[in-house]
Amino acid sequence: MRVHVLSRKYGAARIRHDLKSKGVPDEIVDTVSSAGEIERAREILKRKYRSSATTREEWAKRARFLQGRGFSSDVIYRLIRTFDDE
Repeated sequence: MRVHVLSRKYGAARIRHDLKSKGVPDEIVDTVSSAGEIERAREILKRKYRSSATTREEWAKRARFLQGRGFSSDVIYRLIRTFDDE
């Protein structure tokens, strides 16, 4: 249940770290998957920033924000590439 609540705001790495800090067994922590990370990251960006990024500095700011939320650099890179294609 905690994973579901945290997945609205955080990426898989941050969720795993939170579960480990709460003393959850490693077998359960390892079941947290990275499936759907790009969609979650996109939704989080839409809630945080209403307009799309137009400059390199704005993208860097958003990338740092997502990285702080526990999203991997691969997910962030793929998300930026999909926005560039649109």
